[in-house]
Amino acid sequence: MIGTVLKPQGIHGECKIKSYASDMDLFADWDTLYLEENGSFQPLPCRVTRIRDGFVYAVLGQCSSPDDVEKLRGRELYVDRAHAAPPEENAVYIADLIGCEARDLTGNTVGVLTDVLQHGPVDTWVFRTKTGSLMAPALLRVFPAVDPENRLITVDAERLQEVAVVED
Repeated sequence: MIGTVLKPQGIHGECKIKSYASDMDLFADWDTLYLEENGSFQPLPCRVTRIRDGFVYAVLGQCSSPDDVEKLRGRELYVDRAHAAPPEENAVYIADLIGCEARDLTGNTVGVLTDVLQHGPVDTWVFRTKTGSLMAPALLRVFPAVDPENRLITVDAERLQEVAVVED
């Protein structure tokens, strides 16, 4: 996911997009974005008109009026992996983390990562556990190793206890 449609901008079908891309200038290179529809991704032509003040302004699909854009308000936009910027050193795509099993240092299963919340300077990882859900900040001291290829996140259980929020 690289952005969310916020609102119509003007009267000619342009929209304002909140970008989650590591480099907003990449939007200018993408002529096709994707919308998730019933579990599959549908292509959506994209023509960027400008990037300003931390937002992307673009015409999506056949939008030609504010009413057309309203139908996309709140929708998440995706880019295919072939056109995504490579992750920075020691970073991975969120999509590669979702579904990874978390195990403590002794091999006990903590849960499965189901979501990554990005509402501040540190991401919050959400896990489904046997008893409910668990949320914790994605800190190296709590999660010393992440191995998306083997679908495994290593957890320091003692440090996790210090920062986790558990919902039954």
